[in-house]
Amino acid sequence: MGFLKTLLIIILVYYLLKLIGRWLAPKVFNYAAKKTERHFRDVFEQANMGGNNSEQRVHDQHNSKKANDSSGSSKQVGEYIDFEEIE
Repeated sequence: MGFLKTLLIIILVYYLLKLIGRWLAPKVFNYAAKKTERHFRDVFEQANMGGNNSEQRVHDQHNSKKANDSSGSSKQVGEYIDFEEIE
């Protein structure tokens, strides 16, 4: 009798969670979609309002440092190993 009671409780909990999920899942997805849309809109507006200028300057400085570093160094960083296939 205890086994049947436990099995009935498990089935009842499963169907209750299924019903709650059908009711709650669309609300959670709508909330997440609205929040993501708001985040992207804020980022887009910030980029268009001039927040991009400081980022562009940092990006240009980073690229100029890379160009200076790569043109001045011609070190050999390892040994070339030629692999052959063995049949």
